[in-house]
Amino acid sequence: MNLAIVGYGKMGRLVDELASQYSGQVKLRLDIDNNRNFEGITKENFRGIDVAIEFSTPSAAPENIERLAQLGVNAVVGTTGWFGEMDRARKAVERAGTGLVWSPNFSVGMSIFSELVAEAARRMARQPEYGAWAWEIHHATKRDAPSGTLLALVDRMKQNGYTRPIDRSASRAGAHPGTHEIGFDSAADTITIRHTARSREGFARGALRAARWIVGKKGFFDFREIVNELD
Repeated sequence: MNLAIVGYGKMGRLVDELASQYSGQVKLRLDIDNNRNFEGITKENFRGIDVAIEFSTPSAAPENIERLAQLGVNAVVGTTGWFGEMDRARKAVERAGTGLVWSPNFSVGMSIFSELVAEAARRMARQPEYGAWAWEIHHATKRDAPSGTLLALVDRMKQNGYTRPIDRSASRAGAHPGTHEIGFDSAADTITIRHTARSREGFARGALRAARWIVGKKGFFDFREIVNELD
């Protein structure tokens, strides 16, 4: 599996470090120095690349996705904060006939946590005495607050019938890799569901597993839709 990394920050370097454990060879690394104006996404650079793993910035991700699709390159996208451009990205992939896996969080544990949150919301929707909150903490350098992961969790709660207000809050401090908490509270008791990442390694491993899965496939996939198919 020949890989390109688009966005060579902390996550990109970790993907690079772990790639060989997933039968991956990183053939191309693009960062702000060689892809500032997307000039690194060329036919020549991507010749022989099976999958691009994209961890860039919210402002760059939609254009990166479009250009990769135009080159016929499948992609795994872990950047957050660009999801308002989801239709643009989906149309680019469908038009090109390529494959893409996206997620605000490539942790396998988070995908399972999301399913638990959805089920809790479905059950609590019928219990009007319970209010709900969604809270997270991430490292001080994370740009989006609340994160795409927290917003996705709140959306899942709403999709599963919890239509009452959900208080949202986000903390940014230190080097914390990420904790997400969903809670329900009544006069009688409190229920709390929490996912804590110990490091960024789980996100990188999930992205690499998604990359291995998307090789040769077509379509636009949410990571949690395919997590049970991963090897």
